[in-house]
Amino acid sequence: MKQRFPSLWLTPALVFGLAATSAWSAPERPRTDIALGRYLVKTTGCNDCHSPGYIQKSGKTAESTWLTGDQLGWRGPWGTTYATNLRLLMASMNEAQWLKHARTMEPRPPMPWFNVRAMSDGDLRAIYRYVRAAGPAGQPAPAAVPPGQPVSGPVVQFP
Repeated sequence: MKQRFPSLWLTPALVFGLAATSAWSAPERPRTDIALGRYLVKTTGCNDCHSPGYIQKSGKTAESTWLTGDQLGWRGPWGTTYATNLRLLMASMNEAQWLKHARTMEPRPPMPWFNVRAMSDGDLRAIYRYVRAAGPAGQPAPAAVPPGQPVSGPVVQFP
């Protein structure tokens, strides 16, 4: 014997209404420059490399340590590089200098400089304003080490 169930018709309005109220909907884009900058730093991966322990602690690090650089090296055919302390870098630049830097830099891997260039001027300004509001903190990152030279400290090895 086949059991019949009543049909359920979902109208587009109902579907969009459910989507808008579900736990899966994206947060609203922040409206102030500093809040937008914080949001972008958090969601575009800046903290992944430029904030010590951020990846290892699943993003659960004190915001006071964000963007202070890292002692973790990234080693590959280019040598070993370290994530820059962006809080110190941006403290030494005005906004126009930051925009020029963001548009022209081509640092060694694994920094995805091409993603920074793809950002709008508004997004880059928001990041700058957030970082400047956070203030300078931390120490400069170690200098890059040429290929084949020894380093002290932990490294992520690329093939």
